[in-house]
Amino acid sequence: MPATGSIIGAVYWSPVAVLIPAHLLQADTLTALIEDFVTRDGTDNGDETPLETRVQRVRRALDKGEAVIVFDPDSQQCQLAMKRDVPREWLEALND
Repeated sequence: MPATGSIIGAVYWSPVAVLIPAHLLQADTLTALIEDFVTRDGTDNGDETPLETRVQRVRRALDKGEAVIVFDPDSQQCQLAMKRDVPREWLEALND
C-alpha cells in the first residue's frame, strides 16, 4: 500500500495503481472493459446469468460509486474492484 500518490488530471496515480473514473472512458471502451472483466476465468462462479445482465450489474455498481476501475501499470491490466476493497487513501486522494 503506497504512502504517497498524486492526482494527474482526473485520475489517482500511485506507484502501484491508477484509479480511473468510469465517466472518463468512452462508452464503447467502458463496455469492452466490463465485458472483459465479467468473462474472465473465475468470475462467473458457475452462474448462468446472461452476459448482458452481468455487464449491467457492473455498470450499475460503477455508476453508483460502489465499484472502481483500477489500472495496474506493472501488468498493464485493468481490474474492477469494489470500492470497499480499495485502500482508503487512494479514494480520499481521488476525491480531493
